[in-house]
Amino acid sequence: MSEERDFEQSFVPPEKRRGFWGMFVVMLGFTFFSSSMRTGANIGAGSKLSQFFWAMMAGNLILGVYTSVLAYMASKTGLSVHLLARRAFGKKGSALPSALLAITQIGWFGVGVAMFAFPVLRYCEQKGCHINVWLLVIVAGILMTSSAYWGIKALTIVSIVAVPAIAIGGCFSAIKVFVDDPNAWQTLCSFVPEESKAIPFGMAVSMTIGNFISGGTCTPDFVRFAKNTKIAVSTTAIAFFIGNSLMFIFGAVGAMFFNTNDISDVLVAQGLLVPGIIVLGLNIWTTNDNALYTSGLGIANITGLPKRYIVLVSGLFGTVFAITLYNNFCGYLSLLNNFLPSIGAILAADFFCVRKWWYKDDSVPAAGLPAIFAWLLGTMTAIFIKHGFTAINGMAVAFFSYLLLVKVYLFLNKYYLVLKSIDASLKKLSADKK
Repeated sequence: MSEERDFEQSFVPPEKRRGFWGMFVVMLGFTFFSSSMRTGANIGAGSKLSQFFWAMMAGNLILGVYTSVLAYMASKTGLSVHLLARRAFGKKGSALPSALLAITQIGWFGVGVAMFAFPVLRYCEQKGCHINVWLLVIVAGILMTSSAYWGIKALTIVSIVAVPAIAIGGCFSAIKVFVDDPNAWQTLCSFVPEESKAIPFGMAVSMTIGNFISGGTCTPDFVRFAKNTKIAVSTTAIAFFIGNSLMFIFGAVGAMFFNTNDISDVLVAQGLLVPGIIVLGLNIWTTNDNALYTSGLGIANITGLPKRYIVLVSGLFGTVFAITLYNNFCGYLSLLNNFLPSIGAILAADFFCVRKWWYKDDSVPAAGLPAIFAWLLGTMTAIFIKHGFTAINGMAVAFFSYLLLVKVYLFLNKYYLVLKSIDASLKKLSADKK
């Protein structure tokens, strides 16, 4: 495989771009993830049906708009999120967003591997078959790393197989609930959460956004392969609005009727052990290989090393520490979600307002101090300001503070150049007098 196949250090040329269906299955597979079902289950357990529905719609609409903006930029330029970051954060400064994205995605890869291994272990033990959990971890880690290693073509192949299987399995399971229980719909509509578990609407929306904001920020890494902006935006919007909503619904139904937040557990409870294991594996695989792929691009941006070798090392790390990550770092990885929305907001501000849609290969500053300070302000806002929607608060502050800081930076730079020119003139005048 050529080193340029994934274009980690350059834009994707027109002849390597892909059509609607190729991009659609990749993006839909990316959003089909067990973590979304867990979030849907948690919101469903703490909300009435109407509040759950509107919180899910609002959160995923915001996610869809955010990722669609990034998708447009990626398709227009053919650049990954890490190369887009070079334009705003500078060649050296882009190491900051690349490192944050890479660490987060490697962490979620490890968590995903364990999320596959533990349920399969439990299923096997229920059937009297004892398997070492590390065998399952290693097999899952190797498979998920392999598709990320081979790049966008392998991601597409896995998604082509996985997306229909997950969609059919989830829809079949949800429909079966209502077929088996004639009172299921009435139970769903009349559900009232316990007062101690009730979730305010704003928090439910924030949970929906935060659930996939880290992955959403990586959208350009995949849709830069889209043939045009129409394909990039439409596939991304559908995936994050409709695809992510399906995962939430599957999770909420499973939690209410089977006391679980994973579609695979529901299928097993319905007597479908093998389909449950298959859906679980495919569900996690389609997101995990994408996470490892984008982490490889991020570290390649920092080090200049080929992405495919980085993927192998990252996959090894995520696999070896999968159980540790699963047991200890889910909360830490969720905290990192507060660090990422500001990155996308700054890239959008730079693309649409500062550079005004005009990018050149040589238009990369050495350092991007306005972007770094704007990111810091946006992140602190997302962490400490709890009113409204935290992710939106952080993105808004990052967006507008970046525009302001760019103007301040340009003014100071111009002032510095003027002073430097005056100083040079005075020195020349002094030398002439002597």
